[in-house]
Amino acid sequence: MIYLRLYTTLGCHLCAQLEGLVHALVNDDAVVEHIEISEDDTLVQRYGVRIPVLADCDGDELDRGLDPQRLGEWLRRRGWLDEAALAAWLSPPKAPKATAAYQRGGRRYLG
Repeated sequence: MIYLRLYTTLGCHLCAQLEGLVHALVNDDAVVEHIEISEDDTLVQRYGVRIPVLADCDGDELDRGLDPQRLGEWLRRRGWLDEAALAAWLSPPKAPKATAAYQRGGRRYLG
């Protein structure tokens, strides 16, 4: 089990995106504790312009970790990265297979 802290504030969509990315890339179950910074002036001063900030149980922090490669490297150093998930996340989507068009009754349809 992986335990992380996420320094956040109410309505932070970037924080929600980071949490989703964490859950997509870790190789084990992750528990993410949300730390509300707006209730503490010291936390606002420390994290106000840096959120989302992710911290491990040793207090090592990753600020603005929405870049999958940066987050992946941070998780890799801790042994928590699912390499296949990161590779899938970074690979471009496959283009749909082209289908032939046909004509019927003077109208053109894609197959």
